[in-house]
Amino acid sequence: MTKLPLVLVPGMMCDARLFAPQIAAFSVERVVHHAPISDHDNVEALAADILKNAPPRFALAGLSMGGIVAMEVVRQAAGRVERLALLDTNPFAETDVVKAKRGPQMDAVREGRLAEVMTREMIPLYRHGRCETPEMDALALDMALDLGAEVFLRQSRALMTRPDQIEALRAYRGSALVLTGENDRLCPMDRHLAMCDALEKSRLEVIEGAGHLPTLEQPEATNRALEDWLEN
Repeated sequence: MTKLPLVLVPGMMCDARLFAPQIAAFSVERVVHHAPISDHDNVEALAADILKNAPPRFALAGLSMGGIVAMEVVRQAAGRVERLALLDTNPFAETDVVKAKRGPQMDAVREGRLAEVMTREMIPLYRHGRCETPEMDALALDMALDLGAEVFLRQSRALMTRPDQIEALRAYRGSALVLTGENDRLCPMDRHLAMCDALEKSRLEVIEGAGHLPTLEQPEATNRALEDWLEN
């Protein structure tokens, strides 16, 4: 039997390199698609693009902003998503407090300071605690600079206007994995517990020794959790 295709949706200012260990592991036995989320400034259009390019039925995994867009994919076409994995993400609409912080970041990026915003304000929050992760930090910066300022601005606007997706999760009937690094400082545990509570068939996986990017910090443990979700 042909294995279910897997669609991977990256986080903000990330590309397929975010999932390099997963693509290497899972593409041996199944088709793996990377679904960019860089062309629109709202999650509805980003999700529609994924559906336009995805197989008729597929497993869907998204991390951070990728998880936010994945939830919108489920809202638009739950019947096509046989399995859903939500990694280090947030099902709720953006709060006014977070929206207020985005304005100065966007102004700085418009002034040509994308590297500064990423290095000072965003990448340090990806790490597990205060651990130094120079290779991961360098990769995160490379991905962001390759995508560029306009993508940062579009993705920021999409996050600011995103809808609450709890009802979409409550309506979903497929097998679901909710996965988080044990020390995710961007998407705390209560967000993941809320997603587990909303999903009918879900399990929670906490990855030790990881922060916001367990796919890179702890790829073997992340791959084991994803394999179990895909196969069982």
